[in-house]
Amino acid sequence: MASASPHFPISLHARLHQTTTARSTPLKFSSTRVLTRPIKASTSETPPDLAVETRTGSGSKDLPIRTIPGSYGLPIIGPLKDRNDYFHKQKPEEFFKSRIRKYNSTVFRVNMPPGGFIADNPQVVALLDGKSFPVLFDVDKVEKKDIFTGTYMPSTERTGGYRILSYLDPSEPNHAKLKSLLFHLLKSSRNRIFPEFKATYSELFDSIEKELAANGKADFGGPGDAAAFNFLARAMYGKDPADTKLGSDAPSLITKWVFFNLHPLLTLGLPSIIEDPLLHTFRLPSALVKSDYQRLYEFFLESSGEILVEAEKLGISREEAAHNLLFATCFNTWGGMKILFSNLVKRVGRAGTKLQIRLAEEIRSVIKSNGGELTMGGIEQMELTKSVVFECLRFEPPVPAQYARAKKDFVIESHDAAFRVKAGEMLYGYQPLATRDPKIFERAEEFVPERFLGEEGERLLQHVVWSNGPQTENPTVGNKQCAGKDFVVLVARLFLIEIFRRYDSFDIEVGSSPLGSSVTFTSLRKASF
Repeated sequence: MASASPHFPISLHARLHQTTTARSTPLKFSSTRVLTRPIKASTSETPPDLAVETRTGSGSKDLPIRTIPGSYGLPIIGPLKDRNDYFHKQKPEEFFKSRIRKYNSTVFRVNMPPGGFIADNPQVVALLDGKSFPVLFDVDKVEKKDIFTGTYMPSTERTGGYRILSYLDPSEPNHAKLKSLLFHLLKSSRNRIFPEFKATYSELFDSIEKELAANGKADFGGPGDAAAFNFLARAMYGKDPADTKLGSDAPSLITKWVFFNLHPLLTLGLPSIIEDPLLHTFRLPSALVKSDYQRLYEFFLESSGEILVEAEKLGISREEAAHNLLFATCFNTWGGMKILFSNLVKRVGRAGTKLQIRLAEEIRSVIKSNGGELTMGGIEQMELTKSVVFECLRFEPPVPAQYARAKKDFVIESHDAAFRVKAGEMLYGYQPLATRDPKIFERAEEFVPERFLGEEGERLLQHVVWSNGPQTENPTVGNKQCAGKDFVVLVARLFLIEIFRRYDSFDIEVGSSPLGSSVTFTSLRKASF
C-alpha cells in the first residue's frame, strides 16, 4: 500500500492500463513559504475556545473558530511523557481517545514518537475524525516530502542512497517518473496475476493442511509471508525466487530490513526501561542490515529486465529504478499483504461460521455460473466478498498513521469546530479513529461484513481511505494515493476466494505481532457443497 505513511503498501487500479493519468486541471501550489522552525504552542492543557464568526473562504460559516487545544509540554519531558503513554502506559488507541475526552476535541496538539535523538521535532496537530482527516491528502494544502515515516526519516543508506518515491512530494520532478514506472509495472503484470495467485496460494493451503494434520494447528504468518513474496515475484517480475540466489530467504531479509526502517515506531512488548533506549532513542546502525538489503537489491536488479528498460525511457537510472521497485514491492506491497491477509483471516474467522458459509456460497455460485472459471467480471459479482474486504480495510487499516506538513496557513474543520493551522506545522492522523468515526458510520466500532452493500454502501466508500486517499478516487502522478490501490483490493478478494473455494469454514487463534496480527489455524473444514 504505497504512498501512505507506514506502516505500509503498492496499489492496482482495476483499470490496469492506466499509467500516467493526471488531474484534469493543473495542480496549484501556494507561494507561501514553508516554515521549518518548530511551532510553539501554549503550555496550557486546556486553552480557551475562541468562538468567532468565520470569514468567507476560511471554513464553514456555522462552525466556530477554536484555538487548537493540547500541549507539547516542557522540552524533553513532554515528548518523553507522551512517548511513554503511547507505547507503554496507554497504547495508541487509548492514547488518542483519552486526549479526545480531555480536550473535548478530535483535533489537538500532541507529541508523536519517537522523539529522542531520532526526530528533531515531535510536535504535531492530531486529526482524529473522518471530516478533518482527508486534508492529509490535499496536495494543494499540504506537503508530503520526507514524512512517509512521520516525524523522522530513515537514512537513505537503507535505500541505496536514494530518496524513494514514498518520500517524494508530488511537486518534485522524480515523483511523476517513478509513479509512472509503478503504473507500468502493474500494467505489464496484469495477465500473470490470476494464474500466479491461484498457483501460489494453492501451494500455501496445501502446506497448511499438512501442518494442521500433523500438529493440530498451523501458523499462517511464516508460510503466508513466503507465499506473498513468491506471488509478487512471479506475477510482477516473472521470476520464481526459488530459481535465483535469493531462494527462500526473502521474507526474513525483508522483515529485518523493514524493522531497521521502522524500529522507532514499533514495540516488542518489552519493559520501557529496555525498549525505549533500544528502539526509540537512537537509530540502529545501517551497517547491520546492509548485506541483507544488497541481496534483495541484486534480485530486483537481475529480475526487472523490461521494467528497467522502461525506467531508462522515463529518465530514471537502472539503479534508482531497482531500489524503488524493491521498496514498492517489499516494503509497501509485501508489508501490506502481510498485515491485510492476517487481518482478513482474523476478522472473518472471528465473525464465525455463518459469514463463512455465506462467502463460500457466493464465491462458488459465481464461479459455477461462469463455467467454473474465475474472471474479473465474476469477481465484481461477489458483492459480499467485496464488502468484507472494504470493511476490513475500514475497521483495521494496514497503515494506521498519516502525516503531512502544512504548505500555507489554512483552516481545518472537524465535525464540531474549525481550527487555524500555520504553514510548516506537522499534521498527523490516526486512521483507525477516522475510519471508525461514529458521525459517519453506524455501529462504527463493530465489524459489519455487509456495510458496503447497495447504494448506501457505495456512498460510504468515500470514507474508506486506507490508500492515502478515498476509495472512490484514483491514484495519479499528481497525488500521493497508493499506486497499487486496486491491486491490493483485488488480491485481498482473490485471497478470500481461494479460501472459500477450498473450505466451508475455519477456526483460528489470534495473537499479537509488531506488524499486524499473529494468526494460527486450528481447523479447516473442506468444501462440502
